[in-house]
Amino acid sequence: MSESFAALFEESLKRSEMRTGEVITAEVVRIEHNHVVVNAGLKSEAYVPIEEFKNDQGELEVQAGDFVSVAIGSVENGYGDTILSRDTAKRLASWMSLEKALESGEFVTGTTSGKVKGGLTVLVNGIRAFLPGSLIDTRPIKDLSPYENKTMEFKVIKLDRKRNNV
Repeated sequence: MSESFAALFEESLKRSEMRTGEVITAEVVRIEHNHVVVNAGLKSEAYVPIEEFKNDQGELEVQAGDFVSVAIGSVENGYGDTILSRDTAKRLASWMSLEKALESGEFVTGTTSGKVKGGLTVLVNGIRAFLPGSLIDTRPIKDLSPYENKTMEFKVIKLDRKRNNV
């Protein structure tokens, strides 16, 4: 019995070292009207806004028993609740994939979402990037409208996470 207590104590010490911004895996316990209740192995279950689990069509993407990645917003707010965010975890994963693509020279898939001065904005895994007009083709392009709302392959050539610049 003392061995199991020691194991539980060691596990609780590991869990208490979790920091804000860390991405962890949590199990969906139940779905309520405005929240998804998840168990991340912390002191208590956490409530994540249900909007963070809906796709672009507004459909719920998870069900009870699923495992999801969530980022720790705070281990305990002033009310003793743990704040978790699925959106933050997705954003961190997207940044990591962009950094990997930059290092390896891989192409990423993105959708052009609109014109801006000097080029186009591109959505890559939920992150907004800038595509200079001079890099769209080998020759200068005056009208960028044929390239709007197209899904294409892109190469990441510059990335600055602090400035949120791709």
